[in-house]
Amino acid sequence: MLRREEDANYIIFAYLSDIVLTMMALFVAYQARLLLPLGIQLAPENIFIDAGLYVTVVVIWTMVFFLLHVYDARHTLRWTDELRTLALAISLAAFVFAGVLYISYRDTPRLMFIYFILADFIFLIGYRWTMRLALRWAGARQLSPRRILIIGAGSVGRTIAKKIQEQAWTGLQLVGFVDDDPDKRRQEFEGAPVLGDLHQTLSIVDRQKIDHVVFALPLQAHEALRGIILQLYERPVRVFLVPDVLDLAFFRVTMEDWDGIPVMGLKEPVIDGVDRVIKRIFDLAVATISLLLLWPIMLFIAIAIKLDSPGPVILKQERVGENGQIFKVYKFRSMVQDADKMLDKVVVRTEDGTIIHKHKNDPRVTRVGRFIRRTSLDELPQLFNVLKGDMSMVGPRPELPFIVQNYETWQHKRFAVPPGITGWWQISGRSDKPMHLHTEDDLYYISHYSPLLDLQILIKTIGVVIRGKGAY
Repeated sequence: MLRREEDANYIIFAYLSDIVLTMMALFVAYQARLLLPLGIQLAPENIFIDAGLYVTVVVIWTMVFFLLHVYDARHTLRWTDELRTLALAISLAAFVFAGVLYISYRDTPRLMFIYFILADFIFLIGYRWTMRLALRWAGARQLSPRRILIIGAGSVGRTIAKKIQEQAWTGLQLVGFVDDDPDKRRQEFEGAPVLGDLHQTLSIVDRQKIDHVVFALPLQAHEALRGIILQLYERPVRVFLVPDVLDLAFFRVTMEDWDGIPVMGLKEPVIDGVDRVIKRIFDLAVATISLLLLWPIMLFIAIAIKLDSPGPVILKQERVGENGQIFKVYKFRSMVQDADKMLDKVVVRTEDGTIIHKHKNDPRVTRVGRFIRRTSLDELPQLFNVLKGDMSMVGPRPELPFIVQNYETWQHKRFAVPPGITGWWQISGRSDKPMHLHTEDDLYYISHYSPLLDLQILIKTIGVVIRGKGAY
């Protein structure tokens, strides 16, 4: 269901915790075999354990745990489900490990192997049990709240509400219901009020800062939902449907099990699960290495900007990111101070009124700014956005809010993935294209996403930046 494991950073943290605890279990097993022998007394020189054995364990446990979806919230919401998934994963990993030991490390004591598997069970299950208790005690609502609005206060909606309240400790927060039935106005169901009728949905979503909208309406009401679901694409929310019709299947659909209730996701992340973890690890690695290599250049640019014109070195500007969320993007200042106040004077529109935001000979650009924009060095501070998780190394262009306000509905699909420092838009034209045409490049990237494509785009970006084509 909806919980913190959906976040790539949390998955990475959980995975690293499991690996560290498993390494500790192997070390404890080694010590236990020396100190608690149930058979022949062995000296340290009789037990061969080296770095290769630890690496073998890491590889096996990583492959098995991801193969069996140990970090997928849909398999670990309830304690019984998590215990069953974890027990199966450790058992399969132990079976594979035993086979590898038979082929390579045949002198490894069998008692040490048994100690290791027992310790791994105790450590990993104990860790998860402790984490659940900590979340219940601290209150995940305060740590990572997910504010939920249910459309429909009928029997299905109330059943969903009950399930949400039972799992409130995971961070779920039921805000209320929307229902057209006048008899349900100002009533409460499962401790949550009916906030308004159907046509007030968008204003309620905005006013209550809703994160997730769940449609739980009867069959006859679904025809009216098409427009609302399309409009919700302009809001930073996820959309779910308790299915009883199939005529909404033109949306990108995923199926989930909410504690026994089938739920259809209509607005789901395009990059999810293992692919999202791989992309996040790739981003962290590339951003970290880039900062370690480029910090002298960044320091020199900062000094040059300060000497060239008054104003801050780093600008924080609002951009629209994944799922329509607003975030602050970091850039080296390349324009005069208060350049935003001059925007109306420099914005260029096409014959049909479409905005071309960036163009040559912008009078607001400084001398240093013209150089760092042409070489894309002004975007280097966005590496910190990547580390924070606001952006990815590769993805759609992070768009300005005022441009998004003029988007057609279909263009909002570009927010299905995190924005990137570079992307397909950059290697296929950059600023030579009007900004509204970037959307087609972004949708191409989204529909063809793969880790290999990310790597290819990064490599091609280097050549584009060196040539300075389309940058100003």
